[in-house]
Amino acid sequence: QVQLVESGGGLVQAGDSLRLSCAASGRIFSNYAMGWFRQAPGKEREFVAAISRSGGYTSYADSVKGRFTISRDNAKATVYLQMNSLKPEDTAVYYCAAARAAVAGTTRSAYDYWGQGTQVTVSS
Repeated sequence: QVQLVESGGGLVQAGDSLRLSCAASGRIFSNYAMGWFRQAPGKEREFVAAISRSGGYTSYADSVKGRFTISRDNAKATVYLQMNSLKPEDTAVYYCAAARAAVAGTTRSAYDYWGQGTQVTVSS
């Protein structure tokens, strides 16, 4: 079992930056690929970014490419999502997820564990 706790969300203005963190516990963090998803009101949960076990491979949704950066610190068992140039359409609850794989995909079914989420609100 892996426990995931997100933090760093908040209310910001368009153009601002935020860094989300997800702290993991319960298993060896470096055994898991990690991902970030988000869910806006009335919409499906969607893929945002993913990072491989080693951190050497990353992938992003087209909507955030060039603005968001995913990274991980295996020594701290934490994955980060640096979000720059935020837009109102980035408003959502952001979820961290872990997959028992070297590289995880972009679908929800690829992930085995989920955090409770952190709210990000971007005002125009």
